[in-house]
Amino acid sequence: MLMLHRTGNKQSRDERKEITAELNREFRAGQYKSSLLSVLQLEEIAEMKEKLPKMVARVELRRVQSYAVDVTLDPDTANVYLVLSDDGKQVHDTYVEKNLPYNSERFYYTAAVLGKESFSSGRFYFEVQVEGKSEWTLGVARESINRRQDITPSPADGFWTVGLGNGNKYKAGPDVALSLQSAPKKVGVFVDYEDGLVSFYDVDTAAHIYSFTGCSFTEKLYPYFSPGLEDDGLNSAPLIITPIN
Repeated sequence: MLMLHRTGNKQSRDERKEITAELNREFRAGQYKSSLLSVLQLEEIAEMKEKLPKMVARVELRRVQSYAVDVTLDPDTANVYLVLSDDGKQVHDTYVEKNLPYNSERFYYTAAVLGKESFSSGRFYFEVQVEGKSEWTLGVARESINRRQDITPSPADGFWTVGLGNGNKYKAGPDVALSLQSAPKKVGVFVDYEDGLVSFYDVDTAAHIYSFTGCSFTEKLYPYFSPGLEDDGLNSAPLIITPIN
């Protein structure tokens, strides 16, 4: 009986060792799985952090796009060297001066044109294709701007614009240099009249380009377009007012 009792104790000890070893293996495996899960979770969090700003930007763009308006170019304001498409949605520069009747609303020394539509309240948004151009300026202008002189658009003179010059230099107004991650092919322009806000977006990437804030609007605003000089064909592509997708 004593021998059997000792044998039983030995078996019991061996079983306990096996159970303990198995528990240790499972514990270590659990730790590995937990660590692996933690790594995967961290990777997912990092990926989400990277995607989140882009998602927020896309939502913001969709929000301002909901204020889209139909804009048509006004031929009565177009500089005599500009050519407008029949549908009033495209404009480009030429070296051929058109013989047009005098019009006090026309830009005489600046290659620019306004939209027909004016806005004196609320919010509005429009998009313009700028692809293939080395020079352009877009934005809004107040009704009383000087159209009889060669101008450099600035908020002080009633222009809120962004633009491209020399093929790779982006600016807001005349003085604020912009560093963009990529060259926009289509630019969105959003205005909140009461809030004194004019914002610009790269439509394809949903990236915010620039905002003028704290503006004081007291008169009508018009969409403003300058395709830049034709430059021997280097900047002959038109600015195109595009529908909102």
